[in-house]
Amino acid sequence: MPVATAISDSLLAACRRGEEAAQFQLYNQLSYSLMGVCLRYCSSRAEAEDALQNTFVKLFTRLDQYRGDGPFEAWARRVAVHTALHAVAQHRLRHPTSTGADELDDYAADLPSLEPSALDTLAADDLLRHLAALPTGYRTVLNLYAIEGYSHSEIAQLLGISEGTSKSQLARARQLLAQRLRLANYKNLYQA
Repeated sequence: MPVATAISDSLLAACRRGEEAAQFQLYNQLSYSLMGVCLRYCSSRAEAEDALQNTFVKLFTRLDQYRGDGPFEAWARRVAVHTALHAVAQHRLRHPTSTGADELDDYAADLPSLEPSALDTLAADDLLRHLAALPTGYRTVLNLYAIEGYSHSEIAQLLGISEGTSKSQLARARQLLAQRLRLANYKNLYQA
């Protein structure tokens, strides 16, 4: 796993000049963490890889939009989030599901609550797999709120939904994730 290092102004200047070696260096410094962002939103690794590639295209073609108000890594992460959300929206348009939101809402409403110990035996890869299996809306809101730190009003604006919908999707995502984690925990305990 690459070690995160701060992106220097000289590296960004070289990237702005179109120097391939600098662009390659920037890619090497950021690709691992930005792929993690894309994987959390996209439903497949291939979709996440496409989103990552598009993120870097945007980063390299829009470097002039970075004003230096904060760390470059934070700006790049924000670009990755928006790019991954766009990929998810495009995927949804190309592959509409037969499961309506009402069916998912009804299913999530009946889920039992989870004891706090379900995460005790869970590996990081297992958690990512469970997150990826959540319905797109649930996964997106959970990532934006719990991982990226967006507020419900920011999520509502970003996704074109109401704040109440954002809050509801987060609660349902937590419930569904908790149920799946508990089931995985039970399976692990009884298979050992």
